[in-house]
Amino acid sequence: MRASRSLPLLIALAACAPRGGVVTGAAGTGSAYDVVIENGRVVDGTGAAWFYGDVALRGDRIAAIGPRGAFARASAAQRVNATGHVVAPGFIDIQAQSYGNFMRGDGLALSMVTQGITTAILGEGETPAPVNDRILALETDSAAKAQMRRFMGPRGFGNWLEFMVARGASQNIGSFVGNGTVRVYGHGGGIGPATPVEIDTMRAMVRRAMEDGAFGIASALIYPPNVYASPAELTEINKAVAPYGGVYITHMRSEGDKFLEGIDEAIKVGQGAGVSVEIYHLKAAGVRNWPKMDIAIAKIDSARAAGLDVQADMYLYPAGGNSFASCIPPKYAENGKLLENLKNPALRATMIAEIQARDAGYENLCEAATPENVMVMGFRKDEYKQFEGKRLSEIAAAMNKNWAEVIIDLNVAEELGLGEILFLMSEENIRKQIRLPWMKFGTDASTQDPARARGMVHPRAYGNYPRLLGKYVRNERVTPLEDAVRKASSAVATRLSIHDRGVLKPGLKADIVVFDPNTITDNATFEKPHQLSTGVRDVFVNGVAVLRDGAHTGAKPGQVVRGPGYKQ
Repeated sequence: MRASRSLPLLIALAACAPRGGVVTGAAGTGSAYDVVIENGRVVDGTGAAWFYGDVALRGDRIAAIGPRGAFARASAAQRVNATGHVVAPGFIDIQAQSYGNFMRGDGLALSMVTQGITTAILGEGETPAPVNDRILALETDSAAKAQMRRFMGPRGFGNWLEFMVARGASQNIGSFVGNGTVRVYGHGGGIGPATPVEIDTMRAMVRRAMEDGAFGIASALIYPPNVYASPAELTEINKAVAPYGGVYITHMRSEGDKFLEGIDEAIKVGQGAGVSVEIYHLKAAGVRNWPKMDIAIAKIDSARAAGLDVQADMYLYPAGGNSFASCIPPKYAENGKLLENLKNPALRATMIAEIQARDAGYENLCEAATPENVMVMGFRKDEYKQFEGKRLSEIAAAMNKNWAEVIIDLNVAEELGLGEILFLMSEENIRKQIRLPWMKFGTDASTQDPARARGMVHPRAYGNYPRLLGKYVRNERVTPLEDAVRKASSAVATRLSIHDRGVLKPGLKADIVVFDPNTITDNATFEKPHQLSTGVRDVFVNGVAVLRDGAHTGAKPGQVVRGPGYKQ
């Protein structure tokens, strides 16, 4: 009866409220705001249709949203004219890699904020925290070891998050805890299975990280030491994530020839541990594996229909990128001895045979791509800089060596410092994946600054989100603008239980991007990557402008974002 008596009042309030939000005061009259963004096409991040409206900010929060002109008579310290532009929630990068910029660099995250990314989620595979003596024992760099000591102890993970923000960051920062870190923390760097006591140590570490704000465990199962963890071990440690509402996110054990088996493993771990599963950068790698994408999608849909929350994310390019050393069998990297083993002549013939084999028991994406589709980068020594950006097949011809020999010799010469770009995916699959309702986006890249750039990088570091909005939304109409924004913002926030960001709504944090939908463009290419994207005009992080008229303001208002298990 109480609800029925209130119904006329609710109807009246709904009739007075502007489309898309709430206006404080009488159409904003007399209200004082720090910033009013007016005359824009508001895309609120929920997937709802855009509308012309204004967004008012006070402090680090969205104070009000109303129809165009709602705050014309309100006082505002700053007005931003968004005519011809989209006003949207800041993008949340679920696979950020900007550790160096946040821990040792300037914290400006230039190539990321110019894409409209306001929050960086770290953690794939390994994290700099928490740290114990086993982890310190594998670190050979004395400066890195000294910094790592900051993150020892029961609150090591939380101390790391707070350390990065305290240095000053233009993005908000959060993280999963890396599975490789979990494994070394409990077991060390060896290949052998973890004992029950070591598993208990790992679970205790994970529980502390979850209470420090980790979003869950993130594995990268083609790289050592992650690759040494069995599915049973992954299931057991993820049981420590489940009570906190965290997520198991995985770079699967295979995205190539055993792509479908990799999905099966991820689903099995999620079912066994009772946790939601997120698949990093979903892809079918290698031409021979492209037809598997339909089956992969069916597997995920089937698991979802059966009640397991399985989702995925992706970057928007037909090529991946990682360490050039990843094409070497990971068993040789046990206990950090990869470089030593590469120099051992007694192992050379066996290594060459394994690298060239179609199935040598590990995920060899150099073989799956073929040497013609592997671009090598990151050369520091003068005698090898001529090979920057060249294909592995070209380098092998120039050196008059077999391509597998080149992988060994260049990794030795450049002391494992080289990167690679692998042209592995099909555009047809990329378009198909973008349309999936459970898809999200991540850069899988560290931030860059063209003024300081050295060597080549994957263009996703500069252009992932503008490529989505320019190429796939505007030019090719693969997906509507509203759904693209949703997948870049609120879909990630919902996935990670970040309740105060990801949507334009009064009371939530003021992370906002203003971009021109007609001009937004990714300018970076594989051949000339160091070019900032254009079309993102203004970016606000926690109500503070970090980008105005396309230029970085130097502001560093980033905050720590934490998962649902956080305990102060």
